[in-house]
Amino acid sequence: MTETSEIIRSGACRIYIPRDSAALALGADRLARAVASEAARRGIAVDIVRNGSRGLFWLEPLVEVQTPSGRIGYSNVQASQVSAMFDSGWPACATQDGERPMPATDPDGSWQAGMPACVGRVDAIPYLAKQQRLTFARIGVTDPLDPVDYEAHGGLAGLRACLALDAEAACQTVLDSGLRGRGGAAFPAGIKWRTVSRAEARQKYVVCNADEGDSGTFADRLIMESDPFVLIEGVVIAALSVGATEGIVYVRSEYPHAIAALEAAIDVARREGWLGPDVLGSGRCCELRVAKAAGAYICGEETALLESLEGKRGVVRAKPPIPALSGLFGQPTLINNVITLASVPFIFAHGAQTYREFGMGRSQGTLPVQLAGNIRRGGLVELAFGVTLRTLLDEFGGGTASGRPAKAIQVGGPLGAYLPPAQWDLPMDYEAYAAVGAVVGHGGVVVHDDTADMAGLARYAMAFCALESCGKCTPCRIGSTRGVEVIERIQRGDTSSRQVRLLHDLCETMVSGSLCAMGGMTPFPVRSALEHFPADFGLPAGAGRCEAA
Repeated sequence: MTETSEIIRSGACRIYIPRDSAALALGADRLARAVASEAARRGIAVDIVRNGSRGLFWLEPLVEVQTPSGRIGYSNVQASQVSAMFDSGWPACATQDGERPMPATDPDGSWQAGMPACVGRVDAIPYLAKQQRLTFARIGVTDPLDPVDYEAHGGLAGLRACLALDAEAACQTVLDSGLRGRGGAAFPAGIKWRTVSRAEARQKYVVCNADEGDSGTFADRLIMESDPFVLIEGVVIAALSVGATEGIVYVRSEYPHAIAALEAAIDVARREGWLGPDVLGSGRCCELRVAKAAGAYICGEETALLESLEGKRGVVRAKPPIPALSGLFGQPTLINNVITLASVPFIFAHGAQTYREFGMGRSQGTLPVQLAGNIRRGGLVELAFGVTLRTLLDEFGGGTASGRPAKAIQVGGPLGAYLPPAQWDLPMDYEAYAAVGAVVGHGGVVVHDDTADMAGLARYAMAFCALESCGKCTPCRIGSTRGVEVIERIQRGDTSSRQVRLLHDLCETMVSGSLCAMGGMTPFPVRSALEHFPADFGLPAGAGRCEAA
């Protein structure tokens, strides 16, 4: 029996109202209460499902009504509009609304004064229909805390496939898929898994790094709030593959809704037998808990994270030893971020080769790109590696929110490079980006229009590092402070080649001598701003390049 026929038989109209942080910030809870109250007052049977967000943030709160022809969406719905919507025959009129053509001027819907806009069938919205959602296939579709809904949409197929493999074969599956860490370093995940698996120890751990602190990023949060079971399944697969019996998800403290959703999902998973001493009746054990992060950016670095989990101050550890051999409490520890682990169930369910068919070169699979900053249609776009910034900006983002020409796009968080328009046709690929001094990182894309002050943004990068540095190594701790001073001298008018050379030398020292990526990557936005936008520093064309200084 289909979902739609069940609804028809019960006589209730199913309405989906999201409960992720973005929708809640725009009044989704008040909206859900208003719909329930108005329906009860009118004697209309409704079944309200609090789903996650589809990742189309400019449409939130996006309310969907189940109809025989699919789910029909209404954008930017406010609680104050609910009574008028019911007066117009909603939600029964959703089927007719969905058959009307969408406005040609704004095919994805937009705010309309007085009444929400019907955006038609949600899965036909071009922004969504053009994506290749593998990891994010269920977000916004299912009830995040309904285990039946999860399995009905393909959940647990990966875990069941993993249980049929021994540890070596499971690690080989990840290796064959080409999956690389989605947290920024892009290290081959299978190598890390095999290293932990082959380590001899009585106790091993899996730690999920959910301390998503990069500006403009929200993919981890979306997974935890909208499809937490896929992360739980990924952690269990990882634990069984490397011989760990305990998993910990380290979630940033600024994500209270994600923490609540994940903890509730873990309770459900344990009750369903997906976690605990006998995973799916296999006789194998995996326990999982959530740890609230300490609120420091540096704790997103894996060794500082381990220090924090052990109850110490978040300070970077020197390597070796690597965490895969001596991590949490000195035991072999697999550390992956949320997207890496959430990608694993698809790989085990559909096979490594299927995953490899997406992407290009050594960048296999898909990347969840997070469109943010000065952009008209911000949100999550999951596509195979190889997409260009120009496609993301124009076809998905719809240009800048200000309507002004875009000037620079920062990719990879606050320590990522600023790419000028001449580089927006470069395919998003780890190696192609590294060749121009940029990073793909966690897939954060922040757009700036032509009013942006690139010298000011370069100064901010150094100031951010000075504030967030753990202080353990000199190049990061002192270099960032000196970097702020040099940039300020240039901003005040001292544009001599001596100052420019000094800034480049400082950047080189930080890249070469820092203990971790915090100090090693802070020069990326500084150098790129200096090279591509010299006028913002008061320099003539070409004078910002390292060789010109």
